[in-house]
Amino acid sequence: METRFKSFEEFYPFYLTEHKKTGTRLLHFIGTSLFFGWTATAVVYFQPLYLLYGILNAYGFAWIGHFFVEKNKPATFQYPLWSLRGDFKLYFDLLFGKEKF
Repeated sequence: METRFKSFEEFYPFYLTEHKKTGTRLLHFIGTSLFFGWTATAVVYFQPLYLLYGILNAYGFAWIGHFFVEKNKPATFQYPLWSLRGDFKLYFDLLFGKEKF
C-alpha cells in the first residue's frame, strides 16, 4: 500500500529523494526561474497569458528532469500542492545555499 503523508514536513524528505540528481535540480531551478520571470512580466505588462508561459516552462523543465534525468514520475501527479510547495522550497534552498545542485 502506498504511503500517504499527513503533513508537508513528512512529505518533504520524500520529495528530496525524488530530486537527487544535479540535472534534475538544475532543470527545476531553471524552470522555476522562468516561472518567476514570466510572472513578473505578466504583472508589468498586464498580460495574464504570460502566466501560462511561466507554468508551462516550470513544469516542462521539471518533467524533463524527472523523465530523462532522474527517471522517475513527478510527485505532482500524487501530491500536487505539496509538490508545488516543495518546488518553491527547494528553489529557495538552492538559491541561498541550503541545498546543493
